[in-house]
Amino acid sequence: MRKHWNLFIAFFRVGMLGYGGGPGSIPLIHKEVVDKYEWMTADEFGDILALGNTLPGPIATKLAGYIGYRVKGIWGMVNAVMASILPTILLMIVLLASLSSIKEFDWVQGMTAAVIPVVGVMLAVLTWQFIEKAGKGMGWLKTVLMSAAVVILLEWIGVHPGIVIAALLILALVQKDTDPDDERQRQKEGVSSS
Repeated sequence: MRKHWNLFIAFFRVGMLGYGGGPGSIPLIHKEVVDKYEWMTADEFGDILALGNTLPGPIATKLAGYIGYRVKGIWGMVNAVMASILPTILLMIVLLASLSSIKEFDWVQGMTAAVIPVVGVMLAVLTWQFIEKAGKGMGWLKTVLMSAAVVILLEWIGVHPGIVIAALLILALVQKDTDPDDERQRQKEGVSSS
């Protein structure tokens, strides 16, 4: 029962504080799932985030569904999804009913503008963590070149992010794995046979 409560609270907080939709929610989900409750590692989170981005629909809901299922099965999935969408539904009803009458006030516009840099910093921190992970895994040269290629594809050419992620996943699946021990053995054999 404790894990169900923790799931609900974790994703309820994300639903309440995930300003700006999925991009604003991802660092919050990471904080809850990886850092606070330790339901998965940062590597696992990165993997499910990449896979989730290739599928249609809101990323926060997909992550809540998968993580809830992983932690507590079907009921954990239902719990986490409800906790992540319930705050949004309730806030939309309340805000749409009241915001139209106060949206012209400077303090409302200032509040909205002040949240944007905070979300930007949260995304920058998460981005740096992913770049560090990639740099350690693939090497820094490959990471920088791949990052530059992805920026060109997404921003200049206008390729959809789901297509880029799907292409990279397919490339990773068809690429021949090289076991470091096998590689060293082949190098020794190549050296000794010369």
